[in-house]
Amino acid sequence: MPSAASPFDTPFAGVLLDMDGTLIDSIAAVERSWLQWCAEFGVDPLRLRGMHGVTAANVIAGLLPPDRRADAHARIREIEVADVEGIVVLPGAAELLGALADGRVPTAIVTSGTRDLAEARIAATRLPHPPVVVTASDVERGKPFPDPWLLGARLLDVDPAECLVVEDSMAGLLAAREAGCRGLVAVTSTSTREELETVADLVVDDLSNLSTVVESGHVRVVGV
Repeated sequence: MPSAASPFDTPFAGVLLDMDGTLIDSIAAVERSWLQWCAEFGVDPLRLRGMHGVTAANVIAGLLPPDRRADAHARIREIEVADVEGIVVLPGAAELLGALADGRVPTAIVTSGTRDLAEARIAATRLPHPPVVVTASDVERGKPFPDPWLLGARLLDVDPAECLVVEDSMAGLLAAREAGCRGLVAVTSTSTREELETVADLVVDDLSNLSTVVESGHVRVVGV
């Protein structure tokens, strides 16, 4: 019997990349910020387990009653935007973004963070800034819903089925799968390889281990 077709058999017309945990390492800042937030709002930090990759608004909706959510969301945004200490670009991230830009491959960052937070972290790390950055501020429903991926593809004018997604969280990967994105690459920065392999088409330790070739405005994943 012929083998099943691989999602990497043909080049991708667009690339959608998560930011935190995929392009940059912000875990220490994230943990500091949320621990401070939990102390201020009387939330047990253990309740944050399994929330990586989920927007702050969706996290808070599961933790606090409706009448406290607006103030709580404003506060975590304030704390996180102010704390960019120790955030660094992950291996291979700048090189991949540079190659995609040089090859004119439609590329977007799709992050669970708000617009102000995303721009603060991009500026702090000097991460190459693609023309399109989709944030939680741009959609009514952020990750774990598929809306951010769908918006990213639409702004690139690329069918989601022709998009390569790079993500580190289970929530983000599941959302991308629901959005109909063809190729899902997972980075093992915040989840185990075993977990990621249940959803992703390819799992790598970091983006320096992802081999790509840019050709005619498209990108091909090679060595799979």
